[in-house]
Amino acid sequence: MFPIGDDNSDRTITPFVNYAFIALNILVFLALQQLGSNEHFTYAFTLVPREITTGHDIVATIPILNNAGKTIGEIQNFPAPFGIYFNVLSSMFMHGSIMHIAGNMLFLWIFGDNLENLLGHFRYAVFYLLCGVAAALGQIIMGPDSLIPMLGASGAISGVLGGYVLLFPQRQVRAIIFNFLTTVPAFIAIGIWIVYQLVSGYLSDPAAGGVAYAAHIGGFVAGAATVHLFALGRKR
Repeated sequence: MFPIGDDNSDRTITPFVNYAFIALNILVFLALQQLGSNEHFTYAFTLVPREITTGHDIVATIPILNNAGKTIGEIQNFPAPFGIYFNVLSSMFMHGSIMHIAGNMLFLWIFGDNLENLLGHFRYAVFYLLCGVAAALGQIIMGPDSLIPMLGASGAISGVLGGYVLLFPQRQVRAIIFNFLTTVPAFIAIGIWIVYQLVSGYLSDPAAGGVAYAAHIGGFVAGAATVHLFALGRKR
């Protein structure tokens, strides 16, 4: 299941905030991370769960282990210039590769504008950031001793998906399924996505490297749990 678009026929405002989030993510990746080659910047502003749980900025060489426990590489974790808690925010606007940011920004482009159209600019901005923080906390709770740096907008975007599926469950989403282009309701498209996250999260080790499934699930739950509060007083 790979979504490529949805129905925007009822959109009445220009989603400036959503565009700004997309632009900021791209700007950070291109100018500051330098397509991921600026490791000093990247590992200075990523979120390390153990730093948050201990309250200490950990400056060390972190080994990368395979499934057998053998060291296959290492990461140099640098000091956090603005403190470890700032990295909860900064890590939400950083990515590990071109494919990582491309996939995230596609999802944000498709689903974020409809949510902003309903919530309004300010509420949507707060909602997005809140979901990103909740996603980080989800990953920290599941792997409190992990030294693996966490980065990416996936958690916040998962919150957008959680809000979207509750507010627009029947909204038609264009998607590629098994090499066929088709249209399905949002609850099916996003439902398949969240089931995959739950299964993958159950099978993965949060303390190891790879996709932060706990963050995806945490962001989704936060979005689904709070979106109706943010939508109070807004016309459906």
